[in-house]
Amino acid sequence: QVHLVESGGGLVQAGGSLTLACTATGLAFSPDSMGWYRQAPGKEREFVVRLKWADGSTKYLESVKGRFTVSRDGAQNTVTQRMDSKRPEDTTIYYCTERVDRRNIDNYWGQGTQVTVSS
Repeated sequence: QVHLVESGGGLVQAGGSLTLACTATGLAFSPDSMGWYRQAPGKEREFVVRLKWADGSTKYLESVKGRFTVSRDGAQNTVTQRMDSKRPEDTTIYYCTERVDRRNIDNYWGQGTQVTVSS
């Protein structure tokens, strides 16, 4: 069993920056990849970024390329998402996920953390 805990959400002005962290707890942690999604009330869940754990390679949603940066810390079982140049449309709940193998299944989900961008 793996538990994922997100932190770092809050309120930020448009154009500002915010950093989210996702920490995995458990006796063993060896994911194929980690990911971030976001979902606003009444809206479809949206892919944001995916990071392969073995080599750190990434895939980003087109609208966040150049503004969001994801990285990993294997020693602390943590994945970090830095969000720069925030826009009002970035306002939503962000979720951290884990995929245990190459199947297109997000096996584990965090509880989510709220991000609000004010104008």
